[in-house]
Amino acid sequence: MSDPNREDGAAAKARSGRNILLAVALLAFVAIIFAITIVKISGNVGAH
Repeated sequence: MSDPNREDGAAAKARSGRNILLAVALLAFVAIIFAITIVKISGNVGAH
């Protein structure tokens, strides 16, 4: 593993880009799970 204190600008930019991509992917996953949960809950309201 590289030492973040001794990396060049390109490596820092690449790591930052990966971190942003990971954050966006995680937020998208959470949003999908939330939407599925809301749809399932609202679908069961009329059943009872």
